[in-house]
Amino acid sequence: MIKAAIIGAGHFAYRMHIPVLANRSEVELDSVCRLGAQELALIQQEFGFAFATEDWQEILERDIDIAIISSPHHLHHEQARAFLQKGCHVLVEKPMCLEPEDAWDLVRVAEDAGRELLVAYGWNYKPGLDEMRDMVAQIGDIEHVVCHMASFTRSIFSGGELAKWRHIAIQPERSTWEAPEQGGGYAYGQLSHALGILFWLTELRCSSVRAVNFHAPSSIDLHDAAAVRFDNGATGVFSGSCGVPHGHGFEVDIRIYGKHGSVLLDIETQRLVLKLPDGQTQIAKVPDGAWTYSCEGPADRLVDIALGQGRNESPGHVGARAVEALHAIVQSDKAGGEEQRIDTAHETAT
Repeated sequence: MIKAAIIGAGHFAYRMHIPVLANRSEVELDSVCRLGAQELALIQQEFGFAFATEDWQEILERDIDIAIISSPHHLHHEQARAFLQKGCHVLVEKPMCLEPEDAWDLVRVAEDAGRELLVAYGWNYKPGLDEMRDMVAQIGDIEHVVCHMASFTRSIFSGGELAKWRHIAIQPERSTWEAPEQGGGYAYGQLSHALGILFWLTELRCSSVRAVNFHAPSSIDLHDAAAVRFDNGATGVFSGSCGVPHGHGFEVDIRIYGKHGSVLLDIETQRLVLKLPDGQTQIAKVPDGAWTYSCEGPADRLVDIALGQGRNESPGHVGARAVEALHAIVQSDKAGGEEQRIDTAHETAT
């Protein structure tokens, strides 16, 4: 049996990660942690955890194999680091960290411990999406990228809630979305999904970013616009928006232009298209609904890896490259659009 711990059993862990683990016959739900005695007791009773605590460090003393870190963003580094050093395979919610130095530190710690570090990028586990990697290999050196994500999240970033979540027993903590010091705002909260796809399917890494964002009264970003330079010299545009009206789905649009062709990924319309010279076009066949967002994949794969099976499709270096970009977007905007340079010399992205 694989013994599992949940650190930060909030809304998303309650409705996604814990049920995924509970449905795996190989998993024993050993430990759960969150603040709030009433909510903690509810989760322990519903899922049958052997041990429940409001102090996550108490779980370090238990015999566990895997840990899911789904606490507020600013706590990810300390907690994920501790469980990697304990010898656990670890799944950490996105954004992986708030500071690039912390993100790359986790990559190093995982390597030193011989453990797998996964980031909760649900789309990276959807069937057929990795075909884009093979397409990108056919277009030559990447010269330009457009990466855009928009979602129906204005209400939660602006101090409200999503109506479709009201029936769920464990509600989101508003500070996760709204507190700037905890990584609140659209860049860390949502654009991180699209960057998780981009950096999974390419070896690109940002070297500089200039950004201007549109803010809520609380000062967090609601819309993001960034001009990017990558370490191979390519240019790029990152865009994010919470402005999709309720009742519509996610928009994720990634376009990659190489020396010999281009690739288009449009999650909303389920299109993946390779364009080559002389009118050559290759269109992927995508089963209807295959790319509708959900996040069972990362937790399922965490279990598989602990059993010695499966491949990590959301490794730490993907999350770290995303954190570099997100951090630079936020800092550039704070500096009035001033260029933020990223030191890529002291870390490796693979």
